[in-house]
Amino acid sequence: MGGMTPAARLSAAIDLLIAIQSAPRRPADAVANNFFRERRYIGGGDRRAVSAITWDTLRGWRRLHWHLRDMHGEVSPRLLCAAAMILTGGGVSETLALFDGARFSQSPLSPREEAALKALGGRELSEPAMKAAVRYEIPDWIEGEFRAHFGEAFDEEMAALLLPASLDLRVNLLRATRYEAKDALRRESLKADVTGLSPWGLRLEGRQQVTAAQTFKEGVVEIQDEGSQLIALAVGATPDMRVLDYCAGAGGKTLALAMTMENRGHIVACDVSESRLDGAVKRLRRAGVHNVERHLLVSGDKWAKRRAGSFDRVLVDAPCSGTGTWRRNPDARIRLQPVDLTELHVKQAEILDRAASLVKPGGRLVYATCSLLPGENARQVEAFLARRPEFALAAPENAEWPVALGDAPMHALSPARHGTDGFFVAIMVRAASV
Repeated sequence: MGGMTPAARLSAAIDLLIAIQSAPRRPADAVANNFFRERRYIGGGDRRAVSAITWDTLRGWRRLHWHLRDMHGEVSPRLLCAAAMILTGGGVSETLALFDGARFSQSPLSPREEAALKALGGRELSEPAMKAAVRYEIPDWIEGEFRAHFGEAFDEEMAALLLPASLDLRVNLLRATRYEAKDALRRESLKADVTGLSPWGLRLEGRQQVTAAQTFKEGVVEIQDEGSQLIALAVGATPDMRVLDYCAGAGGKTLALAMTMENRGHIVACDVSESRLDGAVKRLRRAGVHNVERHLLVSGDKWAKRRAGSFDRVLVDAPCSGTGTWRRNPDARIRLQPVDLTELHVKQAEILDRAASLVKPGGRLVYATCSLLPGENARQVEAFLARRPEFALAAPENAEWPVALGDAPMHALSPARHGTDGFFVAIMVRAASV
């Protein structure tokens, strides 16, 4: 059975972009998963090609609008996708030819659309005349905070945040060693290299279909950014502990914690979303994990009060702006608003205070985000420590903690410096007697 024509691929990419724009509160990858689930006739190769066009468009959103700024009327999804193809090397005449009006293709371009696209010939996606916020695809209102935080490294950090992310895997040591997993992937024609910071990580370059591999299906590896793996490493969980993953979501870090605990001890994975917790069940089963209890956090719940001061380790992977994951989630750049940050700062402080009461005397509280912004990171921690003097910053106590990161109690990872997503982690210890 033949695949889609290039014109049909472009048409599908435009439909996908429209679907993403029509669901402004849903992440683009979730919309895409649903889009392809409803179109099972689109094969793997075509799916990757369609996604590539749409994601190129999302990654170049501000720059594409800059190029089309002189056009009269609406800058439509089909114009944006076509412009993305041209400015990423697709060629003007080749792209225009895809609007042929045939079955499964887009209708022919209007004279206005055709003129706008022809004007892109010979241009680059990034042009020197663009202001920095446009060139780096960041909201104008956030540029000052990034500049203040990164200083002379601003351009390097913003440029790295524009690059596609690598595909990182965490080896499940309950199933295999890192080198056994690497060999198993190689036998399935998946080439992976060991990561430089995480002791459990493997990195695959380019687009490789990991989820179809038996090594993945058998729970030998999980998809997890190296930075996220380091968050789990910072917790320092051991087999004799009671551990709480307070914002567990679909269980990515829960799985890593269970592995470090050798499937012993006890982990409670909490979240306010029942669907996210339910999504963790399949992953836990595939990984062979059975020391995890799930708990749904609901308003008025007495669960936390009954378990106050009972956990050796509490991980708070807090809801955040996700600025550190913009390589993977370019749609989040477009959606983030100042009011979102204001609301997140309040929510993060509230969650930290609630989670702190669950840490036993002498236990550790680990706060993490996938943000690059100090207001969600170091400043949030400093404000918490001012409110809760029984807590103090503490160095990592895991023997596998990478020497290259040093033993500071707070770490900010970034794509430019570490080759990971942007992550922040702070380790705090509760006084032994409170």
